[in-house]
Amino acid sequence: MALWIKPSLAILLFLLLQHSEYSSAASIVENFAQCVSLNSDLSVLPLSTIFFTANDSSFTSILESSAQNLRYLVPSAPKPEFIFTPLHDSHVQASVICSKQLGLHLRVRSGGHDYEGLSYVSEIEKPFIVVDLSNLRLVNVDIELNTAWIQAGATIGEVYYRIAKKSRVHGYPAGLCTSLGIGGHIIGGAYGSMMRKYGLGADNVVDAKIVDANGRILDREAMGEDLFWAIRGSGGASFGIILWWKIKLVPVPETVTVFTVAKTLEQGGTKVLYKWQQVVDKLDEDLFIRAIIQVVNAGDKGQKTIVTAYQGLFLGGADRLLQVMQQSFPELGLTKKDCVEMSWIESVLYIASFPTGTPPEVLLQGKSTFKNYFKAKSDFVKEPITETVLEGLWKKLMEEDSPLTIWTPYGGMMSKIPESAIPFPHRNGTIFMIQWLSLWQDGEKDTAKHLNWIRKVYDYMAPHVSMLPRESYVNYRDLDLGMNKKNEVNFIEASGWGNKYFKGNFDKLVIIKTMYDPDNFFRHEQSIPTLPRPSSESMGCSLA
Repeated sequence: MALWIKPSLAILLFLLLQHSEYSSAASIVENFAQCVSLNSDLSVLPLSTIFFTANDSSFTSILESSAQNLRYLVPSAPKPEFIFTPLHDSHVQASVICSKQLGLHLRVRSGGHDYEGLSYVSEIEKPFIVVDLSNLRLVNVDIELNTAWIQAGATIGEVYYRIAKKSRVHGYPAGLCTSLGIGGHIIGGAYGSMMRKYGLGADNVVDAKIVDANGRILDREAMGEDLFWAIRGSGGASFGIILWWKIKLVPVPETVTVFTVAKTLEQGGTKVLYKWQQVVDKLDEDLFIRAIIQVVNAGDKGQKTIVTAYQGLFLGGADRLLQVMQQSFPELGLTKKDCVEMSWIESVLYIASFPTGTPPEVLLQGKSTFKNYFKAKSDFVKEPITETVLEGLWKKLMEEDSPLTIWTPYGGMMSKIPESAIPFPHRNGTIFMIQWLSLWQDGEKDTAKHLNWIRKVYDYMAPHVSMLPRESYVNYRDLDLGMNKKNEVNFIEASGWGNKYFKGNFDKLVIIKTMYDPDNFFRHEQSIPTLPRPSSESMGCSLA
């Protein structure tokens, strides 16, 4: 008889524990929902349409809906207590007020492209919630004023589409991946195929609306120029929740030209890439040529080679493009048949790898279906990488299953804007930026192998990229560079990764953070830290 008592008690305790955890989670949602109702208008909304807990059948699909990196969707990854999907600005405002009142850690997601999953996973605090802005996606374009107000949950593809519907000769210089959420994209900088002509997306922002740490909605005038400076290039979720961006539109010609020319190693690919490095930042500002480098199979016997695809956008017709290329980069061998003339919005689809003939309305789908397990890193290059170093790099790329590296050209307007204009500092003197990627589909089991590979490549390239600091792009988050720890604000440790992302702008960001969010409400593994508060003893010493 005694043999059956212990299992029964164990089962009873297990059920009680499950009920306790469920009750606790339910009470958190109920308390939050009640608080939000008191601080905004939720009276006419069924809560099931905007709150999703782990017990809801749609919780997983909502959590995974825009998340790009499968590494942070595995069962072992921390999950939020619930996901809140606000329907208007006051809901977002209330989410900050109520998170503070209830002691809940808050993560904010606009597009889900955060490379280390920081917008929907917290490794440092529990419980946490996710405020998903995907319902907030209005785009109001004013062609007469050359501006547009955009809600944070809209994708960059939707923004491009709405602009193009109003005008064939207006555009916006931001991302190449059309499913990027505009809220997080611009706050990190936002580079794209018109950056050499017009700078970054963040360089072309004229106003914003943000929910600050006190739950206030502030526009540029109300927030002041310091905070407005900080939110354009500092990376997401350090200073508040972006509700709206007001962007400045830029002129584009009715006809632009695109091309893709591929070179393998057997076609002299190494020499062509070396030449590309020597000229790419000095080309006509209307011309953008990025290099996409991959390993491909070269024959039936499993041989591999490196192929570099040179993908270009020229703000003009093919005839003038060919003149520019003949003068500046004849080594690529661009011909008239490589060139395709089209409208600017069609070039957006081309660069985003949509099939020829895809209607622009596809950009309204918003969320990307492209998901992978991946790890990324970034570098900035100041001097051309020699052919000998490139040959060593090819050997390392051959060792990985599915490596990818994308080299994005700078120069032009990027060299004319001062480093201190906004927090994004990677300007004059940069030839190009490198994004390193390892992608895999075989789940968690080989994660360590892929992480080890990309770290080895990163170490190999150390002598050949920017130094002191070795610069990195904040929108390509890399937790290998360091991270904040739970309930700790360590300015010295944070300055390691902070200087890589922001160089000399990091100290100013810390000061502004301390002014506007002294309690560090908006925080994550790589958020801007606050300055330590002086202890009473140190204050006494300073007054003595």
